[in-house]
Amino acid sequence: MMKTEELKLVQEWDKAHSYYFGRDAYENMIKDSKYADNKEFMTIEGAVHTDLYDGGKDDVIPFDKLESFFAEHLK
Repeated sequence: MMKTEELKLVQEWDKAHSYYFGRDAYENMIKDSKYADNKEFMTIEGAVHTDLYDGGKDDVIPFDKLESFFAEHLK
């Protein structure tokens, strides 16, 4: 079982058919949680699930956002 105090970055692609799964899981994870400050939900606009593997035709992987999230929380 995953501990709620662990660092979490939930990424979802707005064109993916599973978008609402990630969104709903994130909302349930932070609801009434005292550990919500190290959690983030990131929507990657215009992307589908497989774009994570290679960036897709529009190079959509947000490496800058990933780097800043982990730099902030993994001090």
